[in-house]
Amino acid sequence: MKNLSRRILIKNTGLLVLSSLLHPFIGFSQSLKSAKTILIVSGWQDVNIGDIATTPGLLNVFQTYLPEAKIILWKKSKGKEVGELLKKNFPTVEIIYGNVDEDKNVDNPEILAALEKADVMVHGSGPLLVAADHLAFWMKNTDKPFGVFGTTLQSPSEYHQSILKEASFIYTRETHSIEHLKKVGIVGDHIKFAPDATFFMDIKNEEKADQFLQEADLEDGKFICVIPRLRYTPYHQFNPNNNGWSDEKVKEVETVNALKKEKDHAKMREAMIAYVKETGNKVLVCPEMTYQVDIMDELLIDPLPTEVKPFVMKRGYWFPYEAASVYSKALAVLSFECHSPIIAAVNGTPFFYLRQPEDTIKGQMYYDLGFDDWIFEIEETGGSQITNRLREIWTDLPAAQAYLRKGMDQVSDIYKERVGSIHKLFTVAIKK
Repeated sequence: MKNLSRRILIKNTGLLVLSSLLHPFIGFSQSLKSAKTILIVSGWQDVNIGDIATTPGLLNVFQTYLPEAKIILWKKSKGKEVGELLKKNFPTVEIIYGNVDEDKNVDNPEILAALEKADVMVHGSGPLLVAADHLAFWMKNTDKPFGVFGTTLQSPSEYHQSILKEASFIYTRETHSIEHLKKVGIVGDHIKFAPDATFFMDIKNEEKADQFLQEADLEDGKFICVIPRLRYTPYHQFNPNNNGWSDEKVKEVETVNALKKEKDHAKMREAMIAYVKETGNKVLVCPEMTYQVDIMDELLIDPLPTEVKPFVMKRGYWFPYEAASVYSKALAVLSFECHSPIIAAVNGTPFFYLRQPEDTIKGQMYYDLGFDDWIFEIEETGGSQITNRLREIWTDLPAAQAYLRKGMDQVSDIYKERVGSIHKLFTVAIKK
């Protein structure tokens, strides 16, 4: 659509004459000047409950601390079921879709309308600047503020740096990213820590979870959940064109995964075995990503002693809303993945994060929030250490819950402060 490539001059300069001249095209009005509209770009993929969960989490952050604002979600992934769930749970949020081409033009006029209405653009939580092109489109067409909320920015590329240098706020999901930004000369008081937005996902599916728990004969507070993970997510197995990886990259991924998978998961199995034998309770093996359904038996169930296997259940791929309901009823969640522990924490359930060194720097957020006792650097950890710490939870759950609350109390305070800063930023811009 050729009309979508033209530059739209929406400047917060207070030049009322200019805005009056542009009125027929951009619909600029006094009411728009006083409006508070946020354009959020998020929703990277639907094969990972963590990537799904960040979007409702961030929507909840802004609806909680800026309830008067209108929110437009520019959703990157187009999965129908996830889109419907978001519409159901956030009926006042307008959801739009559309792509950005190499010239930073868009293919959907709804995006131009969103650009016109929004006072600020926010890039949601993710592993990097996933929507860099979306931000570049914003920069090309307006001088209104934009920024990043709860994103890992590890060794940003030159392209990403060029965008970040123009950002009005940069809230990284762990403090290590701040150090990475310093190395490339991106510094300032506008750069702060804001944990992954999954920490505010409050959606559940109690009905579906209760049905599953009944069928699996899992009692509230009398089972633990465990989540496997290979050192590298094998994206080449389910993404077109091998995820863009070279043959050498694919070989590296498969070699490392094959070398480490048994050693890693043997440590988790040791804790599973002790829990079953000492408590007589059950274990639920569940996935955070789709591919993990295929490795559950090999890594966590088949190698178990015969007498333990009847106490171990498994669950197919699910969405974060059902996972949240199940985790809320578990005694604890032990995970090699990074987001299931967050979903557990949100729902008051103690968690362990078994951290693999290949899983980026995002896990630093747990240290930043003071959860040091529940992070296990897997290369430096034995199965007995995980088991002993788990034993502390099942023998003194109130102490574990108090430890969890202490860390979680920080999250809401951080979000409130960060949203307040964004609000001040675009309120000032509107008044100019």
